[in-house]
Amino acid sequence: MKYPDFFNKVPVISLQDPLSDFLGAFEEGKMQISYLECVKLAGHSCPTVAGAYLIALHGLKALYGTDLPKRGTIHVSMRESETTGVTGVICNVISFIAGANGASGFKGLNGNMARNNLVSYDVPMDGEVTLTRTDTNQSVTLSYDSSMVPADPMMQPLMGKCIQGMATPEEKKEFGKLWQARVEKILLSTDLWDQMITVK
Repeated sequence: MKYPDFFNKVPVISLQDPLSDFLGAFEEGKMQISYLECVKLAGHSCPTVAGAYLIALHGLKALYGTDLPKRGTIHVSMRESETTGVTGVICNVISFIAGANGASGFKGLNGNMARNNLVSYDVPMDGEVTLTRTDTNQSVTLSYDSSMVPADPMMQPLMGKCIQGMATPEEKKEFGKLWQARVEKILLSTDLWDQMITVK
């Protein structure tokens, strides 16, 4: 499986998963989720998936500090509806990391370690996403803006040619490189993270 090298340079998110510990999936429930795994979940790597990953990274740090976040004990709330724009994509990535699901999620063992009903949409907030710890009710609201990382001027016309089926194999490859170059800058430009991610 070949993919851009920068995927491996993105900081991983470390968590402790009580359910995984109980069922013996990971020793002590300690696990890591990488950007690569989120790309597999979404089926693509783009500024939206990158932003969702950074929202989770910053939100969990704000909620837990130096402690390992407890996967499956985090409620994910979205300002917009599930079908609005890229809201569903963002929520899918964050929920995967947080171990949160909607009504169809795992219902727990004797009422414990449930993953269902941990996702909500159309929630009024001063931001895009709110993460809430179910054990302490502490919450943090975040927003994402990648406009300070502009796309290469050639990317848009190349995308048009690709969509219309008019691009050569070389142009298709070049478009992919330019697309991922922007994603790479979003994920690895740590000096810009404070501008891209707003935490309240």
